[in-house]
Amino acid sequence: MAKRRNRSEHAARAREFDAFVAGAAGRLLHVATLLTAETRIRNPYAHALLTAALAHAYAVRDRGGDEDPYALTRDDLVLRFARTAWRHRTGRGGVLGVLTPRERLVLVLRLYEGVSEEQTAALLGLPEARIRAVCARAVARLRATRAREAA
Repeated sequence: MAKRRNRSEHAARAREFDAFVAGAAGRLLHVATLLTAETRIRNPYAHALLTAALAHAYAVRDRGGDEDPYALTRDDLVLRFARTAWRHRTGRGGVLGVLTPRERLVLVLRLYEGVSEEQTAALLGLPEARIRAVCARAVARLRATRAREAA
């Protein structure tokens, strides 16, 4: 009887995770695409990052805790990108391609995802003042690029 209950609990948790993926995968893929500075049409590295982050979230979901699966997956996605950002110094045609990987990382977390400076600093291991400076520099670079393109 215990095995049957465990199987049904596992199946229920799997359905719950499937529902999470169905609802959040699009936004998480967009986050990954912005980070990698790829285009929406051609984004293989963003897909690979998201797949790995979702696999990690699925693996750790049974460890207990009431952590938000979206935040868990997003944070893992961000940290995976940060560890491999040296591979993606230049963008591949995306809107944020003019920015450095760190600038893209901070800008996406702060402005697109709405993560607070304190949380961003804690996640990336940087002081809050550094997060503010990187975000301001990134926005200035994007504005300057847009002004050059408009002229």
